[in-house]
Amino acid sequence: MGLIIDTKNIKKQYVMGSETINALKDVSIQINKGEYVAFMGPSGSGKSTLMNIIGCLDTPTDGTYVLNNNDVSDLTENELAEIRNKEIGFVFQTFNLLPRASSLENVSLPLVYAGYGKDDRDELALKALDGVGLGDRAYHKPNELSGGQRQRVAIARALVNDPSIILADEPTGNLDSKTSYQIMDLFADLHQKGNTIIMVTHEEDIAEYAHRIVRLRDGLIESDVVNENIRSTAPAV
Repeated sequence: MGLIIDTKNIKKQYVMGSETINALKDVSIQINKGEYVAFMGPSGSGKSTLMNIIGCLDTPTDGTYVLNNNDVSDLTENELAEIRNKEIGFVFQTFNLLPRASSLENVSLPLVYAGYGKDDRDELALKALDGVGLGDRAYHKPNELSGGQRQRVAIARALVNDPSIILADEPTGNLDSKTSYQIMDLFADLHQKGNTIIMVTHEEDIAEYAHRIVRLRDGLIESDVVNENIRSTAPAV
Protein backbone atom coordinates (compact mmCIF):
# COMPACT_ATOMS: atom_id res chain seq x y z
CA MET A 1 0.00 0.00 0.00
CA GLY A 2 2.93 2.36 0.59
CA LEU A 3 3.99 4.51 3.51
CA ILE A 4 1.77 7.43 4.45
CA ILE A 5 3.49 8.37 7.74
CA ASP A 6 7.22 8.08 8.36
CA THR A 7 8.74 9.65 11.47
CA LYS A 8 12.43 9.27 12.23
CA ASN A 9 13.94 10.03 15.65
CA ILE A 10 11.22 12.53 16.55
CA LYS A 11 11.92 14.53 19.70
CA LYS A 12 9.73 17.19 21.29
CA GLN A 13 10.81 19.45 24.13
CA TYR A 14 8.78 22.05 25.96
CA VAL A 15 10.43 24.68 28.12
CA MET A 16 8.31 25.54 31.16
CA GLY A 17 10.09 28.27 33.10
CA SER A 18 13.47 26.85 34.08
CA GLU A 19 12.39 23.26 33.38
CA THR A 20 12.70 21.40 30.07
CA ILE A 21 10.13 18.67 29.51
CA ASN A 22 11.00 15.92 27.03
CA ALA A 23 7.52 14.96 25.82
CA LEU A 24 8.95 12.74 23.05
CA LYS A 25 12.49 11.42 23.41
CA ASP A 26 13.13 9.42 20.23
CA VAL A 27 10.15 8.13 18.28
CA SER A 28 10.37 6.43 14.89
CA ILE A 29 7.16 5.04 13.48
CA GLN A 30 5.97 4.00 10.02
CA ILE A 31 2.30 3.68 9.09
CA ASN A 32 1.08 2.40 5.73
CA LYS A 33 -1.93 3.60 3.76
CA GLY A 34 -5.08 1.79 4.86
CA GLU A 35 -3.82 0.88 8.35
CA TYR A 36 -5.91 1.24 11.51
CA VAL A 37 -3.61 2.09 14.43
CA ALA A 38 -4.30 2.94 18.08
CA PHE A 39 -1.88 4.95 20.22
CA MET A 40 -2.12 4.08 23.90
CA GLY A 41 -0.27 5.08 27.04
CA PRO A 42 -0.74 6.63 30.46
CA SER A 43 -1.08 10.37 30.97
CA GLY A 44 2.25 12.04 30.14
CA SER A 45 3.40 9.16 27.92
CA GLY A 46 3.68 11.37 24.84
CA LYS A 47 0.74 9.93 22.89
CA SER A 48 -1.06 13.28 22.52
CA THR A 49 2.18 15.05 21.55
CA LEU A 50 2.83 12.41 18.89
CA MET A 51 -0.76 12.77 17.66
CA ASN A 52 -0.32 16.57 17.42
CA ILE A 53 2.88 16.19 15.39
CA ILE A 54 1.34 13.58 13.08
CA GLY A 55 -1.70 15.86 12.71
CA CYS A 56 0.53 18.84 11.78
CA LEU A 57 -0.77 20.76 14.79
CA ASP A 58 2.80 20.93 16.10
CA THR A 59 6.33 20.43 14.78
CA PRO A 60 9.10 18.29 16.30
CA THR A 61 12.08 19.84 18.09
CA ASP A 62 14.30 17.34 16.29
CA GLY A 63 13.89 14.48 13.82
CA THR A 64 11.96 14.23 10.53
CA TYR A 65 8.33 13.62 9.65
CA VAL A 66 7.33 12.73 6.11
CA LEU A 67 3.56 12.73 5.47
CA ASN A 68 2.39 11.34 2.14
CA ASN A 69 5.83 12.01 0.59
CA ASN A 70 5.97 15.59 1.96
CA ASP A 71 8.58 16.48 4.56
CA VAL A 72 6.52 18.50 7.05
CA SER A 73 9.12 18.70 9.85
CA ASP A 74 9.98 22.40 9.37
CA LEU A 75 6.91 23.99 7.80
CA THR A 76 5.53 27.41 8.78
CA GLU A 77 2.16 27.76 10.55
CA ASN A 78 0.45 28.64 7.25
CA GLU A 79 2.00 25.71 5.39
CA LEU A 80 0.99 23.35 8.20
CA ALA A 81 -2.59 24.67 8.08
CA GLU A 82 -2.74 23.97 4.35
CA ILE A 83 -1.44 20.42 4.78
CA ARG A 84 -3.88 19.81 7.66
CA ASN A 85 -6.85 20.90 5.63
CA LYS A 86 -5.86 18.79 2.63
CA GLU A 87 -4.45 15.64 4.21
CA ILE A 88 -6.04 15.18 7.64
CA GLY A 89 -9.56 14.72 9.00
CA PHE A 90 -9.82 15.31 12.75
CA VAL A 91 -12.29 13.75 15.17
CA PHE A 92 -12.13 15.09 18.73
CA GLN A 93 -13.48 13.92 22.07
CA THR A 94 -15.48 17.14 22.45
CA PHE A 95 -16.88 17.06 18.86
CA ASN A 96 -15.83 20.74 18.28
CA LEU A 97 -19.01 21.62 16.37
CA LEU A 98 -20.19 25.21 15.88
CA PRO A 99 -23.27 25.43 18.13
CA ARG A 100 -25.31 27.79 15.93
CA ALA A 101 -24.56 26.00 12.67
CA SER A 102 -26.53 23.11 11.18
CA SER A 103 -24.99 19.67 10.65
CA LEU A 104 -24.63 20.51 6.96
CA GLU A 105 -22.81 23.78 7.72
CA ASN A 106 -20.52 22.12 10.26
CA VAL A 107 -19.60 19.35 7.84
CA SER A 108 -18.95 21.74 4.95
CA LEU A 109 -16.54 23.92 6.97
CA PRO A 110 -13.29 22.31 5.67
CA LEU A 111 -14.57 22.86 2.12
CA VAL A 112 -14.93 26.61 2.79
CA TYR A 113 -11.20 26.75 3.58
CA ALA A 114 -10.48 24.63 0.51
CA GLY A 115 -12.25 27.16 -1.72
CA TYR A 116 -15.31 25.17 -2.87
CA GLY A 117 -18.47 27.02 -4.01
CA LYS A 118 -21.64 26.70 -1.92
CA ASP A 119 -23.47 24.21 -4.17
CA ASP A 120 -20.47 21.88 -4.28
CA ARG A 121 -20.00 22.23 -0.52
CA ASP A 122 -23.61 21.33 0.20
CA GLU A 123 -23.53 18.36 -2.16
CA LEU A 124 -20.32 16.92 -0.66
CA ALA A 125 -21.43 17.62 2.93
CA LEU A 126 -24.78 15.87 2.36
CA LYS A 127 -22.99 12.89 0.86
CA ALA A 128 -20.69 12.71 3.92
CA LEU A 129 -23.68 12.93 6.28
CA ASP A 130 -25.42 10.14 4.32
CA GLY A 131 -22.24 8.10 4.74
CA VAL A 132 -22.53 8.23 8.54
CA GLY A 133 -26.29 7.62 8.54
CA LEU A 134 -27.33 11.23 9.26
CA GLY A 135 -28.64 12.49 5.94
CA ASP A 136 -32.00 13.17 7.62
CA ARG A 137 -30.36 15.41 10.26
CA ALA A 138 -28.65 17.81 7.85
CA TYR A 139 -30.52 20.88 9.10
CA HIS A 140 -30.43 20.07 12.82
CA LYS A 141 -28.15 22.06 15.11
CA PRO A 142 -25.85 20.27 17.61
CA ASN A 143 -28.21 20.90 20.55
CA GLU A 144 -30.92 19.00 18.66
CA LEU A 145 -28.71 15.90 18.35
CA SER A 146 -27.63 13.17 20.76
CA GLY A 147 -23.95 12.79 21.72
CA GLY A 148 -23.54 9.91 19.28
CA GLN A 149 -25.14 11.91 16.47
CA ARG A 150 -22.86 14.86 17.18
CA GLN A 151 -19.83 12.61 16.92
CA ARG A 152 -21.18 11.26 13.61
CA VAL A 153 -21.44 14.83 12.33
CA ALA A 154 -17.82 15.37 13.44
CA ILE A 155 -16.78 12.19 11.59
CA ALA A 156 -18.62 13.35 8.44
CA ARG A 157 -16.74 16.68 8.71
CA ALA A 158 -13.45 14.74 8.99
CA LEU A 159 -14.30 12.75 5.85
CA VAL A 160 -15.71 15.50 3.64
CA ASN A 161 -12.35 16.56 2.18
CA ASP A 162 -11.41 12.95 1.36
CA PRO A 163 -8.31 13.22 3.58
CA SER A 164 -5.30 10.89 3.54
CA ILE A 165 -5.69 10.13 7.26
CA ILE A 166 -8.42 10.28 9.88
CA LEU A 167 -7.02 11.25 13.30
CA ALA A 168 -9.35 10.44 16.17
CA ASP A 169 -8.39 11.80 19.61
CA GLU A 170 -10.33 9.91 22.34
CA PRO A 171 -13.32 9.76 19.95
CA THR A 172 -15.55 7.97 22.48
CA GLY A 173 -14.37 9.87 25.58
CA ASN A 174 -17.66 11.76 26.02
CA LEU A 175 -20.02 8.92 25.07
CA ASP A 176 -21.73 6.14 27.01
CA SER A 177 -20.65 2.54 26.35
CA LYS A 178 -23.43 1.63 23.91
CA THR A 179 -22.92 4.77 21.81
CA SER A 180 -19.13 4.30 21.97
CA TYR A 181 -19.40 0.87 20.38
CA GLN A 182 -21.71 2.23 17.66
CA ILE A 183 -19.13 4.89 16.82
CA MET A 184 -16.38 2.24 16.76
CA ASP A 185 -18.49 0.13 14.39
CA LEU A 186 -18.63 3.17 12.12
CA PHE A 187 -14.83 3.52 12.24
CA ALA A 188 -14.53 -0.20 11.38
CA ASP A 189 -16.73 0.43 8.30
CA LEU A 190 -14.61 3.43 7.29
CA HIS A 191 -11.45 1.34 7.60
CA GLN A 192 -13.01 -1.40 5.46
CA LYS A 193 -13.60 1.23 2.77
CA GLY A 194 -9.86 1.94 2.70
CA ASN A 195 -9.46 4.87 5.09
CA THR A 196 -6.27 5.19 7.15
CA ILE A 197 -7.27 5.67 10.79
CA ILE A 198 -5.07 6.68 13.74
CA MET A 199 -6.74 6.84 17.11
CA VAL A 200 -5.55 7.95 20.54
CA THR A 201 -7.37 6.22 23.38
CA HIS A 202 -6.70 5.20 26.97
CA GLU A 203 -9.50 2.60 26.88
CA GLU A 204 -8.37 -0.97 26.20
CA ASP A 205 -11.75 -2.11 24.83
CA ILE A 206 -11.77 0.76 22.31
CA ALA A 207 -8.14 0.12 21.27
CA GLU A 208 -9.10 -3.49 20.48
CA TYR A 209 -10.97 -2.28 17.40
CA ALA A 210 -7.64 -1.19 15.85
CA HIS A 211 -5.53 -3.64 13.85
CA ARG A 212 -2.27 -2.40 15.37
CA ILE A 213 -1.63 -1.05 18.86
CA VAL A 214 1.32 1.24 19.67
CA ARG A 215 1.98 1.84 23.37
CA LEU A 216 4.00 4.82 24.55
CA ARG A 217 5.61 5.43 27.91
CA ASP A 218 7.84 8.32 29.03
CA GLY A 219 8.18 9.70 25.50
CA LEU A 220 9.27 6.42 23.92
CA ILE A 221 7.53 3.58 22.09
CA GLU A 222 7.17 0.76 24.59
CA SER A 223 5.57 -1.73 22.18
CA ASP A 224 4.16 -1.84 18.66
CA VAL A 225 2.15 -4.97 17.94
CA VAL A 226 -0.37 -6.35 15.49
CA ASN A 227 -3.71 -6.85 17.26
CA GLU A 228 -4.48 -10.57 16.98
CA ASN A 229 -7.94 -10.22 18.56
CA ILE A 230 -9.65 -7.43 16.64
CA ARG A 231 -12.98 -6.58 18.18
CA SER A 232 -15.61 -6.50 15.47
CA THR A 233 -18.81 -6.57 17.48
CA ALA A 234 -19.82 -4.64 20.53
CA PRO A 235 -19.95 -6.52 23.82
CA ALA A 236 -23.28 -6.71 25.58
CA VAL A 237 -23.87 -3.60 27.70
